[in-house]
Amino acid sequence: MTIPIPSPPALPFLGHITQIDAEIPQKTFDLLADQYGEIYQLNLITRHTIFLASYELQDEVSNDKRFQKTVVGALEEVRNGTGDALFTAYPGEPNWGIAHRLLIPAFSTSKVRDMFPEMTDIASQLLDKWERFGPRHVIDPSADFTRLAFDTITLCAMSYRLNTFYSEQTHPFVQAMADFLTESAKRANRPPILNSFMRGSNAKYEEDMKTMNQLVEELIEDRKKNPTDKEDLLNLMLNGVDQKTGQRLTDKSIRQNLLTFLVAGHETTSGTLTFALYYLCKHPEAMRKLREEIDEVVGEGTLHLEDVPKLKYMSACLRETLRLNPPATIRVIRSVEDTTIGGGKYAIAKDAILAIITGKCQTDPKVWGEYAREFKPERMYGENFDNLPPNAWQPFGYGMRGCIGRPFAWQEAHIALARVLQKFDIVMDDPSYTLQLKQTMAMKPKGFYIHAIPRKRMSVPVAVSLSGPLAGATNGTRKSSSEASEENAEPKQKLYIVYGSNTGTSQTFAQRIASDAPSHGFKARLGTLDSISEHVPTDGPLIIVTASFEGEPADNAAHFFDWLQSSKGKEAEGVKYSVFGCGNRDWARTYQRVPKLIDALLEERGGKRLHERGSGDAQTAEFFQDFDEWEAQLWKALAKEYGFEAKEQKASVNGISFKTVDSDISRAAVLRQPDADLGRVVENRLLTSPNAPEKRHIEFLLPDSMTYRAGDYLSILPHNPPRDVHRVVSRFALSAEQQIVLASEGPTSLPVGKPINIFSLLSGYVEISQPATTRDLRSLLAVESSDATKAALEDLSASYAEKVMGPRLSILDILEDHVDIELPFATYLEMLPPMRARQYSISSSPLHDPQRPTLTVSVVEAPALSGRKEQFLGVASTFLASLRAGDMVQLAVRASAATFHPPEDVSVPMIMFAAGSGLSPMRGFLQERAAQKKAGREVARSTLFFGCRSPEEDYLYADSDLKEWQELGIVDVRPAFSRRPEESEGCKYVQDRAWKDRAIVHEAYDHQGARFFTCGSGKMAQGVKKMLTEFIKESRNCSDEEAARLFERAIQGRYATDIFE
Repeated sequence: MTIPIPSPPALPFLGHITQIDAEIPQKTFDLLADQYGEIYQLNLITRHTIFLASYELQDEVSNDKRFQKTVVGALEEVRNGTGDALFTAYPGEPNWGIAHRLLIPAFSTSKVRDMFPEMTDIASQLLDKWERFGPRHVIDPSADFTRLAFDTITLCAMSYRLNTFYSEQTHPFVQAMADFLTESAKRANRPPILNSFMRGSNAKYEEDMKTMNQLVEELIEDRKKNPTDKEDLLNLMLNGVDQKTGQRLTDKSIRQNLLTFLVAGHETTSGTLTFALYYLCKHPEAMRKLREEIDEVVGEGTLHLEDVPKLKYMSACLRETLRLNPPATIRVIRSVEDTTIGGGKYAIAKDAILAIITGKCQTDPKVWGEYAREFKPERMYGENFDNLPPNAWQPFGYGMRGCIGRPFAWQEAHIALARVLQKFDIVMDDPSYTLQLKQTMAMKPKGFYIHAIPRKRMSVPVAVSLSGPLAGATNGTRKSSSEASEENAEPKQKLYIVYGSNTGTSQTFAQRIASDAPSHGFKARLGTLDSISEHVPTDGPLIIVTASFEGEPADNAAHFFDWLQSSKGKEAEGVKYSVFGCGNRDWARTYQRVPKLIDALLEERGGKRLHERGSGDAQTAEFFQDFDEWEAQLWKALAKEYGFEAKEQKASVNGISFKTVDSDISRAAVLRQPDADLGRVVENRLLTSPNAPEKRHIEFLLPDSMTYRAGDYLSILPHNPPRDVHRVVSRFALSAEQQIVLASEGPTSLPVGKPINIFSLLSGYVEISQPATTRDLRSLLAVESSDATKAALEDLSASYAEKVMGPRLSILDILEDHVDIELPFATYLEMLPPMRARQYSISSSPLHDPQRPTLTVSVVEAPALSGRKEQFLGVASTFLASLRAGDMVQLAVRASAATFHPPEDVSVPMIMFAAGSGLSPMRGFLQERAAQKKAGREVARSTLFFGCRSPEEDYLYADSDLKEWQELGIVDVRPAFSRRPEESEGCKYVQDRAWKDRAIVHEAYDHQGARFFTCGSGKMAQGVKKMLTEFIKESRNCSDEEAARLFERAIQGRYATDIFE
C-alpha cells in the first residue's frame, strides 16, 4: 500500500512559489529535503514536481525505460535561447538525434586527447596572469577560471582565440550569459502572467540573447571566411551529415548548439575548479597529498598528456568536489507510465515530473556515512570509487541525455589544477571564509578570493587587514594599512611575525610585536602562518604566535602545520625563529600541542631557535604577563643576534601620531552602505525576569548569499559601550566629534591615512576594557607622573595577578585613578589591543528560516571586580543588548566543528548538556528535529539536561519552544535549578541531574547509538566530563585511571563540546 508524498503548506493559486529563495533556489530545495526527507512535492504554478533526495530513489529512477529526461522550469526557459539543442531538446525532437550522432565523435577520448596542446596553452595564460600580478594580488578564481574555460572551449572546439586574459574587461558574452541564465531561473519561478508585465526584465533578457548570438554569428562568419580542414566541433556542425537520416544541421540548429556548448562548456568547469580550490584550501592534508602527487608525476618540468591519467589523487579530489557540488544541481525526469518507487511506498502517475536533487543524493549518509558532507577525497580514490553502489555518483547526469562533454571537462580540469598547484601555493585571502553560494544555472562559490604565491621562492607573508576581521574581500589589488605605512618607512632589518588565531588572541599578541618592532630597529611584516607554508623566510627572524584548539591548529595555520609535519628534510635550514604558544590547561591532554610541535619541528628541519618557546594559559591571571615577559626577553635575544643595542621598552613604540582635521563641534555624518557582511536585526527581546541576569533572544536577517547550519556560529564585530568611550574622551579632554588622521611607522590595526572621528575610532577599532598588561604598566611608569603614582604603579606591577588581572583593571581604570599620569593619547591608542570579533552559537535551524538565525545571549553587566562604582559591561553582549529592530550589524557565519551538528540520521537520539545561554545550539538542534517531525519524519526522542537558577527567573524558552517540543515528542527536558533544587529532583547543577538520571544516559549510549553534546562554561563542561567518567567507573567497576581512558575512547566520534568563558 502506498503512502502520501509529503508537501509543505501552500498558498491558494500561488502554491509554493513564494517559498522559493529568489537568489539561490537550490537552497530552498536542499532545506526542504533536510526537513521532509527523501521525497516531497511542490506546486510551482506551471508544474507539479516531486523532489527526490536519497540514493535509493536516485538509483531506482536511473532507468531510461521507466523515466526519461524532461525539460521544464528554468531549462525550459533556456530554450528561448538554445531551442532544441542537445541540452534543452524535448524527448523525441529529431534535431537532438541528428546533433547527438554528429557531435559525439568530437568529444571522444581520442579527439579530446588531441586537444591537449590547446588546453595547456590557455592554462599557461592563466599562470602568466597570476605570476604577473604577484602574491599580494587578490584573485577571484571564479572569474579567472571562467576566462580559462571560455577560452578553452572556443579554441579547442572552434579554433578561435578570444584572448580574454589579455583584456581587463569580462567578455560581453560571459556577463550576458550569466544574466540570461539567472533571469531564466527567475522566470520559471514566477507566475506566467507576471513575466508578461516585466517589460524592463524582458527587454534585458532579449538584449542578453542578442549579445550571446553575436558571438555565435562571429564564430560562424570567421570560419566561413577562414575555412580549415581541422575536424573540430564547428566543422562537424557546418559540414557533417547524419549517417542515419542523411540530414545536416540547419543553420538555426547550428547556432543553437553552438550557443549550448559555449554556455555548458565553460560555466560548469569554472565552477568545479573554483569549488576544488576552496575545498583544498580548507583541507591542508588533501592539498599536501595532491601537491606531492603533482611533484612526483610532473616535478618541475612540463606537464605531458601521458601524465594526466597518473594524477589519481587529483581525480579523487575532483570527484569528491563534484559529489559535494555537482554543476547540474537537479536532474529532471518524467515518468513513462503509472508506477511506484521506494519499494512500492510512493505512487507515481504517468507523466509525473520528478526532480532528482543530485547533491542530496550524493551526500546520503546511508552510502557516504555520518560525515557525508565533509570533503574526503580518499573515498573517491582507486577501489573505493570503483566499489561505489550503482548510480551513487552522477554529477554528469545519466544515460543517453548525460553530458557528452564529460571527457573534455575532465581533461581540462586536470590540466588546469595540475598546472596551478605545480606553480603556486594557494592561500585564501580570508582564512576564516566559509562557503557561500551564487546560482545561475550552475552553482559557484561567492566571495571566495585567494593569493597565488609562486612555489620555491623567498617568502613574504601575505599582509592581512587587522582592523576589519569581518571585512569582505574585493577583487583587485588591495593595500592594507600595513603596506601603506611601510612604503615610507626607513630601511631596517626585516622581521617576520606570523600567527595562527581563531579567536583573535594570538593575532593581538603578534600585532603587539609588530608594533614594537620599529623602536628595536626592525621592519616588521605581519601575516598568517599559512602565508609562509612551504617557503619559510630566511632573510630575517621569524616570530610565531599560535594557539591550539583541542590539539588542532587555527584555521589560518592548518596548511603550515600540515606541511611542517609532513616535511622530511632540512626545509627550515637558514630560518631563525622563536615561538609563543597560547593555550588552555582545561584541555590538559592537548595543551600547547601545536606550538610545541612547531617549535620542535623547525629545529629538526634545520632552523635555529633564537629564543626559548614561550607559553601562556588563557585561564590564568598571568596570561598577558607571561607574554609580556617573554616578549621582553625576545627583544634582547634579537638584539644580541643582530648586533643591535638592546633597548628598554618605551612608552611609545610604534610612532603613532595624529593631526586634527576638523575641530568643528558638529558630528560628521558617515553613511555605511549595506554590503555582503551586513545583517539586519529583526527582533531583540528579553528572556529572563527582572531579578535574574539578563539573557536575550536576538534574530537577524542575513545577506542573501549567507546561510548557516544548526550548530554554526554567528561572528559579531561589536562596538565598545558608549559609556566607556565617553570615559576615554573625558580623560584625555577630547571632543568625541573631533576628526583626526592617524599615521604609523609600522603595521597597525588602526585606520591610518584617513579622517576618522575620535568616537568612531574608540568605539570600533580598539578594546578599551581589557585588563592592563605588565608591559602597559611599564609604559605608564615611563611617562611623567607623581612619585605617589609611580609607587602605586610599582605596587600594581609587583602584585599583578592579584591587583590587575584578577580584578580586570584596565588602562583606563588606572588612568582615571591617577589623573597625573601624562600619557599622550597616541600612546594610549597603541597600547590598546585591536577590537576582536566575538563568536556566538546560533540558536536556530535553517529549516525554520534559512535567512534568519537567532542568538541566545547572556548580557554581562555586573559589579566591577576592581570595586569601581561603574558596573563592568561586557563589550559584545552590551552591544547586542542595545540593538533595535532595523539596526545593521557587521557579522559573518562561521562553521563549527564537523562533529557539532545534529546527526544526519534523524533516528539517532541526542543527549545534550547545557546551562544558561549554553542552551543556544541545543535549541537550534531541537528546532531542526521539530521541523523534521512536523514534516512527517520519524524522529528519535532526545534528552536535554539544562541548568539555570529557577523556573520563574531564567528557564529559557520553557513556556514556548521547549514546551511545544516536549509535547511533540522530540525531547525530554531534565532541568536543574541551582536556587530551587527542590523543584528539580534535588539537583542543583546539570551534572547532578545527569547523574541522577544516568540510566537514561546509559540506555541512549549503549542501545540507541546516541550522540552527546555539551555547551556551557569550562567549569560546567568539566563537571559533565567528571560525571560521565564516574558513570563509566561505576558501570565497569574500574579504577579512576581506567575510567578516564575508557571515557576518551568512548567519546570518539560521539561527543562534541562548545565551551565558553
